[in-house]
Amino acid sequence: MNTSTTPITTKPDGSTSPAARALADTWTITLRDLQHWRHMLGTRIFNWVWPIILMTLFLGLMGGALGYALGGSYLNFVMPGVLAMTVFLGLEGTMAAVSQDSSRGVTDRFRSLPMSGIAVVGGRCIADLLDSLVSLTVVFGAGLIFGWRPDTTGAEALAVLGLLLLLRVAMLWTGIFVGLKAPTPESLGPINMLVWPILFFSSVFVDTATMPRWLGTIADANPLSATATTVRELLGAPMTGGETWFAEHASTFAVVWPGLLIAIFLPLAVSTYRHLRS
Repeated sequence: MNTSTTPITTKPDGSTSPAARALADTWTITLRDLQHWRHMLGTRIFNWVWPIILMTLFLGLMGGALGYALGGSYLNFVMPGVLAMTVFLGLEGTMAAVSQDSSRGVTDRFRSLPMSGIAVVGGRCIADLLDSLVSLTVVFGAGLIFGWRPDTTGAEALAVLGLLLLLRVAMLWTGIFVGLKAPTPESLGPINMLVWPILFFSSVFVDTATMPRWLGTIADANPLSATATTVRELLGAPMTGGETWFAEHASTFAVVWPGLLIAIFLPLAVSTYRHLRS
C-alpha cells in the first residue's frame, strides 16, 4: 500500500496541529482508495456505464409510450432522474468496500496506526465522491449524445451539481455506517436488494401522478424523488408529479432529506469506526 502523504503544516514549536494531521491522513486514505481503480478498472468502467444501460433500456422499451403520456420527450424527462439515480446507485459499492476492509482486518490495521479517527471513513467518502463525479460526467455526456439538450443557466447547473453531490454525500455516510456494522460483505445482500424498490418507487423513470394515490404519495416522499423533481425543474425538463404535499415541496425536501441523513449517519459512522472491536 502506498503510504505517501501530503506535506503537513507544523506549528512554530515543531508540532503538528490536529486539523492538519487529520487532513493529511484523510488524503492518504483517499489516495489508497483511488489506487484501487487501476486494479479493478473493468468493474469501475462498468459501474460508470451502468446508469446509461438502464436509461437505454427504458428509452427503448417504454420511451415511446411514456413520452406520449407525458406529452413531450421522454428523454428530457428521464435524464434528470438518471442523474439522481447515478449518485444513488453507488450505495452498494460503498457498503461492500467498507465491509470488506473491516472483515479482512484492514480497518483494524488502520486503527492501530497513529492517525485521525475520521481519516479512514473520510478518505473513503472523498474517493467515492470523486468516483461519482466521473459517473455524472459519463452519464451527462451520454445524454448529450442521445440528443438531450437541457434548458438551464450556469447558476442553475451549479445548483443541480450541488444537489446531486449533497445526495451522494448522504448516501456515502449511510453506506459507510452500514458497511462498518455488517459482519461480512455477504451479509449485505438483503440490504442491497432494498436499493431497487427505493429506485423504482420514485419519480426517476415515471410520473408519480400515474401511480395509485397511496403509492404515489410514498414515491413522492422518497428522497430520490425530491432530488429528481428539483433537478428536472432546474434543467427545464417536463414538470410532472403528484399533487401530494411532498411533491409540492420537492425543492425543500431535496435539501432536507440528504441533510437529515448526513446529520444522523456521519456521527454514527465515525463513532462506529472508533469503537470497532478487533
